[in-house]
Amino acid sequence: MMEERNKDFIGYEYKEATVNRSLEALFVDSYASMGWQLVETTMPMQGNGKISMRFKRDRKIRNKSELTRLQRQLDGLITEIDRLEFSKNTKAAGTAYVLGLIGTAFMAGSVFAYIAGLLVPSIILAIPGFLGWIIPYWVYRKIRQEKVNELNPLIEQRYDEVYSTCEQASALI
Repeated sequence: MMEERNKDFIGYEYKEATVNRSLEALFVDSYASMGWQLVETTMPMQGNGKISMRFKRDRKIRNKSELTRLQRQLDGLITEIDRLEFSKNTKAAGTAYVLGLIGTAFMAGSVFAYIAGLLVPSIILAIPGFLGWIIPYWVYRKIRQEKVNELNPLIEQRYDEVYSTCEQASALI
């Protein structure tokens, strides 16, 4: 009876990954092609939109060294997709914040001019102040859309590379 149990024993190796929630499905599907099975998914306490996933895989899986190489390649591609997705907003948000701060500076000048009893300079400074609060929204949308149009083909190319890597890994298992 003891010999039967030893034959059924499978030693596992474990891996934990913390990823953006938006990439959860890609991660699970891609890791499955590398022989990993999802054990659990948890949300870290920070609430920063990331999740932690634990995987397990048979330690004696065939072609382990080649799968490890493909997995490193896969992890790099997923990291690059995540970075490209993040960069869609970076330039647009930075520009909008700067314009908002400039508008706030003009509005502060307008308030100080009004307090000093200078009504005409107060009105003159208030106009670019209000514009500096209104325009950033449209500037953000325009810049973000340009960046999305620029980056989406690159992101799609990375997804194609991910799928190609997963196909190679599936053929090895």
